[in-house]
Amino acid sequence: MATFISVPLKKSSEVDLVKPLSKFVTATYPAGEEQGEYNRAVEELNKLRKNALGRPLDKHESSLEILLRYYDQLCAVEPKFPFSENQLCLTFTWKDAFDKGSLFGGSVKLALASLGYEKTCVLFNAAALASQIASEQNLDNDEGLKAAAKYYQLASGAFGHIKDTVLSALNREPTMDISPETVGTLSHIMLAQAQEVIFLKATSDKMKDAVIAKLANQAADFYGDAFKQCQYKDNLPKYFYFQEVLPVLAAKHCIMQANAELHQSILAKQKKRFGEEIARLQHAAELVKTVASRYDEYVSVKDLSDKINRALTAAKKDNDFIYHDRVPEVKDLEHIGKAALVRATAITPPLSQKFTDLFEKMVPMAVQQSMSIYSQRKAETINRLVGTMREATNLCNGVLASLNLPAALEDLSGDSIPQSIAEKARSIVQQGGLQSIEQLIRDLPELLTRNREILDESLKMLDDEETTDNELRTKFNQRWNRTPSGDLYKPLRAEGANFRNILDKAVQADQVVKDRYNTHCDMIALLCKSESELNAAIPSANPTKTLQGSEVVNVLRSQLAQLDEIKKERETLEGEIKAVTFDMSITFLTALAQDGAINEEQLSGSQLDQLYGAYNQRVQASLRTQEELLGQVQTSHQEFSSLKQSNTEANQREEVLKKLASAHDSYVEISNNLREGTKFYNDLTEILLKFQNKCSDIVFARKTERDELLKELQQSIAREPSAPSFNVPAYQSTPAAPAGGPTPAPRTVFQPQAKPQPPARPPPPSFTPQAASMTPTSAPPTGPPSSNPPPMAPMN
Repeated sequence: MATFISVPLKKSSEVDLVKPLSKFVTATYPAGEEQGEYNRAVEELNKLRKNALGRPLDKHESSLEILLRYYDQLCAVEPKFPFSENQLCLTFTWKDAFDKGSLFGGSVKLALASLGYEKTCVLFNAAALASQIASEQNLDNDEGLKAAAKYYQLASGAFGHIKDTVLSALNREPTMDISPETVGTLSHIMLAQAQEVIFLKATSDKMKDAVIAKLANQAADFYGDAFKQCQYKDNLPKYFYFQEVLPVLAAKHCIMQANAELHQSILAKQKKRFGEEIARLQHAAELVKTVASRYDEYVSVKDLSDKINRALTAAKKDNDFIYHDRVPEVKDLEHIGKAALVRATAITPPLSQKFTDLFEKMVPMAVQQSMSIYSQRKAETINRLVGTMREATNLCNGVLASLNLPAALEDLSGDSIPQSIAEKARSIVQQGGLQSIEQLIRDLPELLTRNREILDESLKMLDDEETTDNELRTKFNQRWNRTPSGDLYKPLRAEGANFRNILDKAVQADQVVKDRYNTHCDMIALLCKSESELNAAIPSANPTKTLQGSEVVNVLRSQLAQLDEIKKERETLEGEIKAVTFDMSITFLTALAQDGAINEEQLSGSQLDQLYGAYNQRVQASLRTQEELLGQVQTSHQEFSSLKQSNTEANQREEVLKKLASAHDSYVEISNNLREGTKFYNDLTEILLKFQNKCSDIVFARKTERDELLKELQQSIAREPSAPSFNVPAYQSTPAAPAGGPTPAPRTVFQPQAKPQPPARPPPPSFTPQAASMTPTSAPPTGPPSSNPPPMAPMN
């Protein structure tokens, strides 16, 4: 029975996916049906990992399907969650597949907060399991041959994919089993075995000898490449050298070359080239003889050897008695062609036939980030337009207040409260008066303090963990081989510095509002008094009833009415601007699907211009109209003032009315500012709490990683000798009693399909791939396996 190499699976530690992923979902998506659906998907993902990695897997296609489905889900979920050391930190721990550890220390393992590492290890297991399933196939029937070829090609493709991606996925040195050298070699081995299976199928199907010879020669070539991959690399797992991998590769190279020569000899016989037939059969006999003498512990070539020898005996007999054809040298024979009918399976998810994305409705992180930036751009656009209109309205109110309008037109009697002032007073009282503003002002420091405490506590967690990390790094030096906390926390510290800067600016803005309140406090208090008290506080003046009904008064009133209309239009326009909605996620998803990337700035800019271009034009038109009207109002007011009787009492009254009008406008603006400030602090509290959770999560993950690394270091230190070696005096030494019984066979990590043979014997060092002769030398010495790699027959 043929011997095929299979690969052991890696083992992983248990990881709780539910808590961190659910926490992210809850923090990112509003409560409701969507959030609940994603949380259920998280639980399903956790179950899928347990099924794929938390139990022994049978060598069956259903087990491979589970692994592939988990791998596909990892690929699908990777762009939808911010997996990284300083964001959504999940630490995955995997053991080296080829390292079985020692009595006092655990096996080699690596823990990384990287989803790319998890994907790499899961794909390794899928490849390893595929190799085991292929090795279990019954090669005596067509279905078994097809299945074996399929799984070996899948394994080759998976190992090759890891070779190309592992370094970029990990950003650090991997364990030896998933290093590019190891998986590259495994990929070559699996492809060679797939080609051998195709050769076996062609033989079973009794295809033409010319085709079979090319298939066998190609398989020999693949095995030769795989052998060279092992032979000239010192950083491969030791099991490549001390277990049956190298001997099997060398033997398979010889066997496939012998098969190629056997079938090519049949073709030579058909062409009546009897000398060539004998030469090829002699070469094939030498090859199998070498295998039988050197690798009989690993593969059996008795049937093939008998077949070749029978054909060689018959060919020699016929040539000696009948044809008398000259037998050429092997080196003079025409090279046998090659036909590669296998190729490594391309790893393009989804690999599972039953895969359905658990997070199908969740948009990728690239889209989420683009949506977040778009929302900021949209908010900036809205704030700019609304701010421009409010600033223009405040300017208008300020100009009118400086001109004592419209109070001057309503105060022609000189002894009553102007209607506009009375309305302003009632408006302030309805809004809560001084008490409302003072309460808002008292609340701000408390809100500010709460936010500062959250920020300080968050940064303190980072400081404490970084201090501990630095102390351990100083203690263990290069052994403390994890990312320094100082480097890892740079983005978080930059975010924290930005929050602190925001708070400092907010404090300055709060002080500006308080100063303005203090400036207008007295007049605002006056507007809060009763109508009689307010009237008594306003100085009386000589009446100007003669101006009542004059043309200039009517013109001024018309102009003021137009300004009021502009203000009302702006309120409506502000509501329309704030109500604009557009779902940019579809645009971003389309761009991501078509281009593989999102040009957020270009797409957002174009869409915002389309949405708010017309509104911007209306805002600018409103500003121009207001500017023209204010110029007209100032001209009309000059004419109005020249007609009024000017005296000290009138001037005092007009000055008080101006201050009252200005106080009302300031009250409205201060109230809005304080309410916006309160909302700002409350919103910032939610953001800072998320920041605190992010810091808490990464610190917890770092502590877990730290404890794991400390445990590994302690085991490593325990394995080290406590003192340097020294010589023991001869008189203290006693001869050791010889051990009874045979030396036990080494443990087999690569499981051959054939039943394991007795312990391996190393080939003599004189046999090399460059040897010209295939004649075996004397019997190899017995003893423990040599560190020298087994030889490989020269390739034709």
